[in-house]
Amino acid sequence: MKASVFFGAMTVAGLASVAASAATLDDVKARGTLNCGVTTGLAGFSTPDANGVWEGFDVAMCRAVAAAVLGDPTAVEFVPTTASTRFTALASGEVDMLSRVTTWTFSRDVDLKFEFTGTTYYDGQGFIVLRELGVTSAKELSGATVCIRTGTTTELNLAEFFRINNMEYEPVPVETNSEAQQQYLAGACDAYTTDASGLAATRASFENPGDHVILPEIISKEPLGPLVRHGDNDWGDVVRWTVNALLTAEELGVTSANVEQLAADGSDNPEVNRLLGTDSDLGAMLGLESDWAVNAILAGGNYGEIFEANIGESTPIGLARGLNALWTEGGLLYSPPFR
Repeated sequence: MKASVFFGAMTVAGLASVAASAATLDDVKARGTLNCGVTTGLAGFSTPDANGVWEGFDVAMCRAVAAAVLGDPTAVEFVPTTASTRFTALASGEVDMLSRVTTWTFSRDVDLKFEFTGTTYYDGQGFIVLRELGVTSAKELSGATVCIRTGTTTELNLAEFFRINNMEYEPVPVETNSEAQQQYLAGACDAYTTDASGLAATRASFENPGDHVILPEIISKEPLGPLVRHGDNDWGDVVRWTVNALLTAEELGVTSANVEQLAADGSDNPEVNRLLGTDSDLGAMLGLESDWAVNAILAGGNYGEIFEANIGESTPIGLARGLNALWTEGGLLYSPPFR
């Protein structure tokens, strides 16, 4: 098992080093579309609507990058990937970036040769169970069957949590979130474990969400965010600073409703002017147009607008900002300055 895992890691790393030799920014511009890897479907984060149009929090990050680079938030080819296929898709060059609830870890960064361009959602792993079971704590799950997606950090976290607490469990391996839902609802497992945000999204899709309880324990740190290949720093900068532009826009009060007016008239705040390209051309440093950040913000709004529209408390997902509030509001989200 160890040998095969090592070989798989080396294979992905090798693909990444080959694919990264190309300049992704130039490829995206020449192609006229951004190829963005997303999930096969997770409500609130990335899923196609009834007309086949992809929507969600992670989708909005893809559209913001496409708008920054190409001036068009619709110039995106969404490529559904599973936990098992996502890294090969990125390493091989099938996609230009991943934006699909992927955790930033040491081995993925260093061994698999990927570059995480920031954390867009601070998360942690939890458990969901049927309310009728009467379980109030994950520490009451000894002997339970647990649905777990293969090829994820949750697999290892689950094993460590049960070992540390001297409990036994029976894993029920699944490939996708939709398969996990089906197995859980069919009674094939007593509990389903994944990121707490994913549990909220999953519960919101159930016919009777109130029949299911998300247990209070958070057993891991799961910083989620977009990633690109190592070795293509220019492209990494584009994705990283697009995310930072959305964060800074929220902090400075720049929204999808006022960004065009601020760009046209200027602002009393010098950082707003730098961000929007009216005072200096930071876009040229990225190989983009001066209005790249304006286009990114217009695509779906600033970070706060994206959060509230897709996964916030007014949506069926119902997530509070919590750790994902700006640093000025007691959260962890923080962008380096635009200067």
